[in-house]
Amino acid sequence: MRQLTFEDLTYLNRSRKTRRQRFLERMDRVLPWGTFLAILKPYYPEGERGRPPIPLETMLRIYFMQQWFHLSDPAAEDAVHDIFPIRMFAKVQPGYAPDETTICKFRHWLEEHGLTRQLLRVSSRHLEKHNILVREGTIVDATIIAAPSSTENKEHERDPEMASTKKGNTWYFGMKAHVGTDTQGLVHSVETSAANVHDSEMMAACLHGEEKVIYGDKGYVSQARKTQAEACGVTWRVLRKATRTRKLNCADQSFNRKSNRTRARVEHVFGVIKHQWGFRKVRYRGLEKNTAQLYTLFALANFHMAGDRLLALQG
Repeated sequence: MRQLTFEDLTYLNRSRKTRRQRFLERMDRVLPWGTFLAILKPYYPEGERGRPPIPLETMLRIYFMQQWFHLSDPAAEDAVHDIFPIRMFAKVQPGYAPDETTICKFRHWLEEHGLTRQLLRVSSRHLEKHNILVREGTIVDATIIAAPSSTENKEHERDPEMASTKKGNTWYFGMKAHVGTDTQGLVHSVETSAANVHDSEMMAACLHGEEKVIYGDKGYVSQARKTQAEACGVTWRVLRKATRTRKLNCADQSFNRKSNRTRARVEHVFGVIKHQWGFRKVRYRGLEKNTAQLYTLFALANFHMAGDRLLALQG
């Protein structure tokens, strides 16, 4: 438990709270810290020699704030020292604030043990346990995450694991995040690929196999998959697509409008991570590190989007 100082008490007794402080207090109440720590603790080094390690909960809280406020490792170190609500949320003991190297090593530790994927699984299981995430239907979709296309770097080349793709009349270079959500837009599956991989190729990886209905945009149109799904009793709500020889009739257009009312909810989670939390460009080279970060972002986005319902259940 972090001991309160006179500075803490002065800040906490202010008449007005900032938006950052209100957001952090809300997420502090929403996130299942005990479950997260139980998953991570068996892998966390005990520090048998030398200075005791920074508490796991403090490091995890700083790592989460990096995602919410789009902070690099040096910026996270500065924020812990300079911004009081962040220092309070992280439960940093005076004189024991982690430096940027410690923050970087903690992120590498999460990546090495595949723990960010575990955080995503915890988020979906926790919401399912409270009957917030419903597994009866799945919406599949993908979003492009841009990567630097410049060759002005040490290797004098673009990231070889990224690729170019054309959307409309615009070319993009980067990766794709493919997700499967429930019918409310809460994520249960995340896969990644280079940007030139077609959305439909990753569809199977975004399904959990227990769906009664599947939603998707026109990029997932497939007569073979539709036939297979309907043979298993699954309702196929992928948007219908016109062809060169056949235009959409009134029934097709009505079907698409009705499907879009549900399918569009997948865009909400993309809006959270890209527009609210600033993840419009990859931060690292290669797919592995960026995929690990995406697992965390989508896990946190689940709790952010379901926050009001979770708080209501807490009474």
